[in-house]
Amino acid sequence: MHDALVTASDDAGPPDAATAWRRIADELAGAIGRGDYAAGDTLPAATALAERYGVHRHTVRQAFRHLAEQGLVTVSRGRGTQVSARRVPYPLGRRVSMRANLGRIGMVGSSEMLSAEIVEGEGDVCAPLGLDAGARLWRVEGRSLADGTPMGTGTHWLAVARFPAFEEAYRAAEGSMTAALKAYGITDYVRLSTRLTARLASEREAALLRIEPGAAVMVSLAVDALPDLTPIHLVSSVFAGERMEMVVEPFAE
Repeated sequence: MHDALVTASDDAGPPDAATAWRRIADELAGAIGRGDYAAGDTLPAATALAERYGVHRHTVRQAFRHLAEQGLVTVSRGRGTQVSARRVPYPLGRRVSMRANLGRIGMVGSSEMLSAEIVEGEGDVCAPLGLDAGARLWRVEGRSLADGTPMGTGTHWLAVARFPAFEEAYRAAEGSMTAALKAYGITDYVRLSTRLTARLASEREAALLRIEPGAAVMVSLAVDALPDLTPIHLVSSVFAGERMEMVVEPFAE
């Protein structure tokens, strides 16, 4: 099926240098759209496509860059140019649940705890929780997956005084914050705020998310609260930019 791409333009004349990269990109995008290449498949090498189209390999690489900007492929050193999985929409409203959001689009969400410890909270962590600097906090690191593919990794902060033995509750809940909070009688909570920024992934983040070091990631700093708006949970999350898109729904429940 992949041969359909490399024989599609046999009758085309010599390419115009100014537009050749776009024609290559459009044909590759069309092949991806038809399903000739599935998520995870590797596209032909730049040298092979350059020979096929009669252009310099840098022209093909420009086409690859364009496809990467469109989110269709991921260009990785040593692995070539691979077709990206579709970006997962992640609604941001008053109530945010990774598993529930994924379930709505037919994907299975799961989470796992990576580490847990009790620390003295710094001021920038304690303040959003309405606590004095130095308060004892749980610092719990977890990872979220969709159909087994890592979507994000996050560090959760909660007061030890309010949530004793939280490590056990979180582990028993298999990394579900909603289920862990229910162990403390909290059946409902709301999102007070979400701040989004972007940067490049560290080596550790890249390893956890199975992306290239230096790939773009979205960073979320969020505060959850009881329905009476008492803050109870701060989470700093890092999401694979190539796999997630944030959908702001300010009035969504």
